[in-house]
Amino acid sequence: MSKRVLTTESGAPVADNQNSASAGVGGPLLLQDQHLLEKLARFNRERIPERVVHARGSGAYGHFTVTDDVSDLTSAAFLNTVGKRTELFTRFSTVADNLGGADAVRDPRGFAVKFYTEEGNYDLVGNNTPVFFIKDPLKFPDFIHSQKRDPFTGKQEPDNVWDFWAHAPEATHQVTWLMGDRGIPASYRHMNGYGSHTYQWTNAAGDAFFVKYHFKTNQGIRSLSAEQGQELAGKDANSHQTDLLQAIERGVHPSWTLYVQVMPAAEADGYRFNPFDLTKVWPHADYPLRRVGRLVLDRNPDNVFAEVEQAAFSPNNFVPGIGPSPDKMLQGRLFAYADAHRYRLGVNHTQLAVNAPRATTADNYGRDGLMAANAQPRDEKNYEPNSYGGPAETGTPLSAPLAVHGHTGTHEAPAHSKDDHFFQAGELYRLMSEEERARLVANIAGGLSQVSREDVIEKNLAHFHAADPEYGKRVEAAVQALREG
Repeated sequence: MSKRVLTTESGAPVADNQNSASAGVGGPLLLQDQHLLEKLARFNRERIPERVVHARGSGAYGHFTVTDDVSDLTSAAFLNTVGKRTELFTRFSTVADNLGGADAVRDPRGFAVKFYTEEGNYDLVGNNTPVFFIKDPLKFPDFIHSQKRDPFTGKQEPDNVWDFWAHAPEATHQVTWLMGDRGIPASYRHMNGYGSHTYQWTNAAGDAFFVKYHFKTNQGIRSLSAEQGQELAGKDANSHQTDLLQAIERGVHPSWTLYVQVMPAAEADGYRFNPFDLTKVWPHADYPLRRVGRLVLDRNPDNVFAEVEQAAFSPNNFVPGIGPSPDKMLQGRLFAYADAHRYRLGVNHTQLAVNAPRATTADNYGRDGLMAANAQPRDEKNYEPNSYGGPAETGTPLSAPLAVHGHTGTHEAPAHSKDDHFFQAGELYRLMSEEERARLVANIAGGLSQVSREDVIEKNLAHFHAADPEYGKRVEAAVQALREG
């Protein structure tokens, strides 16, 4: 077999890849050494801006198979037949830390799935928790600033973390989740995934339903204690990446069963909780889980940078039969995610292999821009409508329209009969065993006791008291004991 020839970026053969060109033996280097300059210049540009959130992540390819008929709920083609199989890519991530952070930390996990459907790519971008800390996207940059590294100290500060939560009582539910036993998953394979937001499904007859996605791990839930997480993060910062990579390589293919909760659109206004509030769940007694299909991961990426770091998920990538809801956080993400990718990867990031449609072809009038890979044919127009047979609109909306009414302006989310910031956090606490409650209280107290301002501590304690009197008393006593000790 002939030996492969090393070349420059332009394809010219490289004569010497071990020694730079110099002015005589031992002399200064030459500006004319095109191979050296190209190699160093390219190396300087190997990294792109990391994600502001979800920077540290792992990914894998797989497939989704429909196991149950849901054609009465959605006209989405990839869900229309039992047994139908759709290729996909999934990315897991931590939220707050940088690209070089450890995996085994107390932090929510991103759970993002890109379905390569025959009607275009459908991106479902969720977490491993069914709720979140806030319910309005206007607060998101401030929230993330409070959780990430302080601009002066360069590290995460308990003062910042708990001060934000002190001013965000709606975060009490998610704080209870995060500080509980599932706050540090043992691996990406051993955690559930949730769409978290409320989405809309529309069937072929035009009937609209609101849905919540639940990916239940078939490996079983496994989590780490605070002590176990700290030990593992010190031993192997890449523990979750290592586990996912090695499991798939040895043929142990992780899987999740997808269920949805389904609410007829007509019931949304009268439901006792605001169904579009990201800090709330729908109790399963009200809207039980309905099985949809099975997600399996069976192939590792060949190149982590090309396929994991450059993977771009956008909640606004819908397909016919699936659309948004009035969830404020979802509405904000419809813009923010795609815009983040345009900044990080460029306007043509959708042409990258991991992001491009696979079961269909993108056909539109987007042209040119940095790193444009798909040249416009010489005889095609770049405007629409035209008289030359270019792609044209279908006239068929992807999902049912959402009713709107009232006056424009800044409004608080509408309150339903059982809406408050604390009820569901208390319900979650009361579901826990005594051992789970003890660990929850210890985890909260461990962080809250480090806060320097008494007023911030008192505001946070008030949230736990409001959720459940016992909850509040136990956290307060634990914080006091740590501060006095």
